Amino acid sequence: MLPVQRFQSFDGVSLAYRTLGEGWPTLLLHGFLASAESNWFLPGIAQALVSAGRKVIAPDLRGHGRSDAPSDPAAWPADVLAMDQQALVTHLHLTDYDLVGYSLGARTAVRMMVRGARPERLVLAGMGASGLMGAGERAAMFEDAIRNGDQAKDPRVGRRVRAMMAAGDLKPEAMLGVLNAFVPTSAEDIARIDVPTLVIAGQCDDDNGSAEALAGLLPNGRAQRVPGDHMSAVMEPSLAAGIVGFLDRVSR
Repeated sequence: MLPVQRFQSFDGVSLAYRTLGEGWPTLLLHGFLASAESNWFLPGIAQALVSAGRKVIAPDLRGHGRSDAPSDPAAWPADVLAMDQQALVTHLHLTDYDLVGYSLGARTAVRMMVRGARPERLVLAGMGASGLMGAGERAAMFEDAIRNGDQAKDPRVGRRVRAMMAAGDLKPEAMLGVLNAFVPTSAEDIARIDVPTLVIAGQCDDDNGSAEALAGLLPNGRAQRVPGDHMSAVMEPSLAAGIVGFLDRVSR
C-alpha cells in the first residue's frame, strides 16, 4: 500500500492523501462511503492514469478512509468537502491539474468549480444533473439507512449501507455530517463551468440523475456510458479507459 501523507485543512482537521506516478497532476475524489483505495487504486483506475504519464493525487475525503472523521456538527459546515480540496490544491501548490470525481467526489468537484477552482479538464463520473441540483430522496434514503440500519424504510438499503460503513470503519456522525454539508448547484452555475468536461456513468446508473442531461447543461461537456450500475461501474476497465482517453484526447 502507498504511504499516506497528511495535511491540515482550513480548520485544522487532518486529512490523508496518497500520490502515485510522475507527470501532469490529476486529482481524484472518491464517492460516499468509499475511499481513495476502494474507488481508485483497487479498480486500477489510478494505475491506468499513471501508465498514461500522469501523477495521481488521491485524498480520502473528510470522514472517510484515513482522514479524520470529526463528530462535532460544527466541523461540517456547508461545502466543507470542497473547501478541504481547495486547501489540498493550495497545500500542493497546484496551478495546472485535472480534476476527476466519482459520485460524491463529482459533486465535490463541481462545488470546487463554483467556488473558483480552475482545473484544465474535468471528469464527473457517476453523477447526473439532478444529483447536483438537489439532495432529495437519495440523501434521505442514506440518512435513514445510517440512523436505522435494519429498521430503515428499505431494510436492504439499511443493511447494505451499514455493511459499507463497517467495512470502511466509518462513523455515523461523520457520514451524517457529509450529508448535511450538501450545497445544491443551480443550472446557471453548472452552465458557467466551461472547461472540457466528461460526464461518464454506468449504463444502468441514473442514481444521481441523467449523465446526458448534465452534459447538456455544460457548455463544453460530453456524456459517455460504460457497463454497470452505480456500484459496479468503478470496477469496469472501460471506466478507466474512458477517463484516460478523454484526458489524453483533450490534453494540453
